[in-house]
Amino acid sequence: MTLILTRSTIRALLADRAEAVEAAVARAHRDLARGRAVLPAPPAMRLPDGDGAFVAMAAASATDRLATVKLLADLPGNPAAGLPVQRSTVLAMDAGTGACAALLDGAELTRVRTAAATAVATRALARVDATTLGLIGTGPLARAHARALLPGRPYGQVVLWGRTPERAHGLAAWITAELGLPAKVLDDPRAVTEAADVLCTLTPSREPVVRGAWLRPGQHINAVGAPPRPDHRELDTEAVVRCRVVVDAYDTARAKSGEVLVPLAEGAVREDDFRVELGDVLTGRAPGRTSDTDLTLFNSVGVGLQDLAVARMLIDLAGERGAGVPVDLGS
Repeated sequence: MTLILTRSTIRALLADRAEAVEAAVARAHRDLARGRAVLPAPPAMRLPDGDGAFVAMAAASATDRLATVKLLADLPGNPAAGLPVQRSTVLAMDAGTGACAALLDGAELTRVRTAAATAVATRALARVDATTLGLIGTGPLARAHARALLPGRPYGQVVLWGRTPERAHGLAAWITAELGLPAKVLDDPRAVTEAADVLCTLTPSREPVVRGAWLRPGQHINAVGAPPRPDHRELDTEAVVRCRVVVDAYDTARAKSGEVLVPLAEGAVREDDFRVELGDVLTGRAPGRTSDTDLTLFNSVGVGLQDLAVARMLIDLAGERGAGVPVDLGS
């Protein structure tokens, strides 16, 4: 039987499970560094009559006994029809039998695993005395990041900015009411960047929203929001050059990340400057932050192994709680 997990079911199963999701994502990255998982660079398919892309994000894990593929549709024209730019579905197969274990809506899963990866990287790379969290972008990904980053951490305030003032003030009010931390809307991305000890960029930007000249020693930046396209980035070249860069997966970043591909094309960085993966830092194979004055950057493109780790968790939770809809695809 194949388990069908809808967005609402996934949201219910993952409610108040931020720490467990973070642990699952961290383990997946350690498994990748130790050779217990497979993560090929995802191919992008483009139709000749449009600017959309379909990205097949595959992964396999010996630990989780799954092979998965998430088919991500990145369609910039969708908002004109009132639809989201990105939509995705995850197919999970039992690695031992090849049986189709589950079919999962990708939206909530992707938001939660992306925020969890940021939390893992921030724990590994940010200064322990970081007190101000900065958010650039105010969409659902920003809320997911606030949920993942704030509980149990010593932040004293959140500063944020978004293109739509009403949404920015709404996010600030939600953070204060739901998470109990003062949140303030600032005038522009520069103000947020200069105020933050930990900065998360969460916009689908083609052009940089953060400049290297605004950064100061000791900050940690999570570049998260840009879609997996080589010409989209949220940080300019100077910002990347100034930072110690850690990627989620080298092959994926080399194929999809404008954050590294644009500076590489400009000759401002070398490939060795972004070969350190998050799993290398988590397993101690490579250093992350080496001093309180380091500028560190987690370049998060998003990888299929993160989807796999959370899919494994969801399948197990659904089995325990009798959630989801079983379907016999072979009937």
